[in-house]
This record gives sequence, structure tokens and C-alpha cells, in this order.
Amino acid sequence: MKILAAQDHQPIAEGDARAVALPNDADPLALDLAGVQRIDLHFPKFTDGRAYSQAYLLRRRRGFAGELRATGDVLIDQLVQMARTGFDVAVLRAGVDAADAQRQFDRFAGFYQGDAVTHQPLFTRRAA
Repeated sequence: MKILAAQDHQPIAEGDARAVALPNDADPLALDLAGVQRIDLHFPKFTDGRAYSQAYLLRRRRGFAGELRATGDVLIDQLVQMARTGFDVAVLRAGVDAADAQRQFDRFAGFYQGDAVTHQPLFTRRAA
């Protein structure tokens, strides 16, 4: 997962049909993905997890292969779960150190369950 500091994030340019900022209350299954290369999903508060569900649905049910970007109130302890639900890029909220954020991924070497990125559980991957 690519981690961006808040000041390095470029918002979607108005009129750019290749990028979409999907509101939290929007149905990702109804989104027209023709020509879309980037979708920004917003976390208005760190306790609002609707963007996780949207990311998972876009990856697994819609097969979206473009960039999913987490924006808003993104905290370090959310990053691993964001990666597992399909996000490619996370924009950290202001004041959060990107070096500290990267260390989150070093703490977790793998997972037993499948997820949006690695579909098969560990026991199935080992048996293959």
C-alpha cells in the first residue's frame, strides 16, 4: 500500500472522468466504472467504516482493478485493514508521520483469513 502525507494528496480535478470521489452513502454497485482509474473513498471520522465496505464491494463484486484511495480521517492503526479490504493508497490525516505508518505493515506478516486482495485462506494457499 502506498502511503501519502496529507500535503502530498492531489484532490480529483473537476471534470476528470477518470477519477471519482464516491460519497459514503453511495452504492458502489451502482457506480458506472467505464473509464474510471481512481476512486477516492472518504472516512469522515475514523469510527465511520462505510468506506471499508465500499472498497470490498468494488474489488470483489465489481472487479475494479484501478486505484482505491482512502481519504479523510485516516489513522495509522487502520492501514492494515484498509489494505486487506482493497485500498491501494492511504492519505494520512495531517500530523501523522508516514514513517510510523509504514511500520504497521512490518508488524503483521500474514493472515489466516482470505480478504479482498488474497482471496484464499492460509490453509488453502499452503496446500497448493
